[in-house]
Amino acid sequence: MKLLCSTLGKATWILTVTVAIVAAVLYYFADTSPSKYSSMAEDMKTLEEKFRGQSKSCFILGASGETGKVLLQELLDRNIFYKITLIGRRLLSFEDKAYENLVQEVVDFEKLDDYAAAFKGHDVGYCCLGTTRAKAGADGFVRVDHDYVLKSAELAKAGGCSQFHLESSRGADKKSSFLYLKVKWFLTWVRSNPRDSMSRCQGFGGVSAAEGQVEAEIEELGFDRLAIYRPGVLLVDRQESRPGEWLARKFFGAFSAVCSNSMSISIQAVAKAMVSNTLLQPEQKAEILENKDIASLGKVKGK
Repeated sequence: MKLLCSTLGKATWILTVTVAIVAAVLYYFADTSPSKYSSMAEDMKTLEEKFRGQSKSCFILGASGETGKVLLQELLDRNIFYKITLIGRRLLSFEDKAYENLVQEVVDFEKLDDYAAAFKGHDVGYCCLGTTRAKAGADGFVRVDHDYVLKSAELAKAGGCSQFHLESSRGADKKSSFLYLKVKWFLTWVRSNPRDSMSRCQGFGGVSAAEGQVEAEIEELGFDRLAIYRPGVLLVDRQESRPGEWLARKFFGAFSAVCSNSMSISIQAVAKAMVSNTLLQPEQKAEILENKDIASLGKVKGK
């Protein structure tokens, strides 16, 4: 009995210290400065009506992923585009009639130049394309998150797209190398899960470098408007979630309750922010929205 009590006591102490250290690390990386969108006085409904009257079209890359699916639903709900095209490696099936007018273009991402026509004639492009090292390996990750994304952006620009919205990740930096060491002992296990659950947890140096590089290269393409979104850990509820994913969501959800600019954000907030930001006219052609900005825009109500 004494041995059991001693073991439990040590485990409790270790858990307490671990949680305290993790909370301190996350708080250190959290951006506590106010968001420029927090006091936005724009009338979103008016902006939607004005944008809708311009009869613009858009495309979505990565519509089968968690963010892409919610983004598509948000676009359909707010009905700001007369035409929505999904560009992907396979046809997606939808049962709801709300999806019946969607256009789908099936492409081979290894031969994107052969599918340049799929990227022509769109006013706005949304890119939620990506994978993980765990799923695709190091080479596969670079091929998807860098090569596919950059080539798609190039074809979109050449095809007349003037506004491009890229979902990147927090901490993306083309010069990043081993930033993950600062938080690796906690974050690596989250990163090892598939992207569409909890894998967007930031801090992995190689990931930050690859995504930072593609951000810079897309900016050089010269879109009339480029918005880059760097969300924190994406919180997604899935019925098939594993215990580790559930625990991570609970932890970051609890942290969000006490820290408004935390490292986490819901998929719904990211999608809503991307759509709302499409309607705005920032002073600069290129902008980067960190987690706090995305969270603020994600609260803006539209239609």
